[in-house]
Amino acid sequence: MEKERNKQGEREENESVKVAGQSENGGKEPTSKKDNSIIFAHLVAVITVACWGCTFVNTKYLLRDGLEPQEIFIVRFLLAYLCIWWISPKKIFCESWTDELTMLVLGVTGGSMYFLSENTAVGLTYVNNVAFIVCTAPLITTCLAIAFIKSIKASSLLIIGSLTALAGVGAVIFNGHFVLHLSPSGDLLALTAAICWAVYSLVMKRASQKYSALFITRKVFFYGIITILPVFLFQHWNFPLDHFRKTEVWVNLLFLGIVASFICFLLWNWVIGKIGALKASNYIYLNPITTVIASALFLNEPLTPIACLGGGLILIGVFLANNAKHLG
Repeated sequence: MEKERNKQGEREENESVKVAGQSENGGKEPTSKKDNSIIFAHLVAVITVACWGCTFVNTKYLLRDGLEPQEIFIVRFLLAYLCIWWISPKKIFCESWTDELTMLVLGVTGGSMYFLSENTAVGLTYVNNVAFIVCTAPLITTCLAIAFIKSIKASSLLIIGSLTALAGVGAVIFNGHFVLHLSPSGDLLALTAAICWAVYSLVMKRASQKYSALFITRKVFFYGIITILPVFLFQHWNFPLDHFRKTEVWVNLLFLGIVASFICFLLWNWVIGKIGALKASNYIYLNPITTVIASALFLNEPLTPIACLGGGLILIGVFLANNAKHLG
């Protein structure tokens, strides 16, 4: 009898310890698991941006082969939409028309308007101008968040980190030869693309609190395709269909559609929901690093010590900015 009482007492003590541990954690998942999940999200952000950095090379090949910016966009988004349709929830509409309008905004800012503005800007101004202006997107995201989200504060670490990363972007892109040729129309379009991505990031954060990354990404592809169609009323399709048989064409389109759009957009939307719009956006500063490396490997463009120094500044800036307080 005494042994049984002792065993029962031990069981009760273990249960009380377990309950106490749960109450200390507020019933939430263990801290270690949560930390591992956050670290994984940061790693996914780096890999995603690395893939996006390579897309400039893919797009350059396709433009050389005769495809127009809007033609490249609609093919890559159609491929992405076909891929995601089979695995996404078969739910067609959002829970409210307000949410549906939010998805439309995401499709325009992260899809049609962003890509059309960026790719058209390349034809009107210097590529260096476009690359540098588009990489101000994280800075614009931060400014918009500070202006419209009360919980976001402009800490000194955030400002120093953002400016350091931006200086690194300039060093990588201009490669030590800072010659900024002003072209108002092209530069304005590049700035439009940067603003679009900033708005996309902040709106995505809100949408991800209510819907899954899979559902949102499918809606982004759908509304991106729908809103690019009016462009073809003014700029008709010119690329010969038989040219799609060229290996260089279909390989680059498959990478843009399946990897850079379907997989990367899905991962990015998940990352924003996990670590927040500002922390995710800061990784966009890493974009020029992979662009320069890919250009050196596939386009035989030079990789100079100044570019390597700029890459170091970007890494330091991103680290500082993402460790700032009040970032969501």
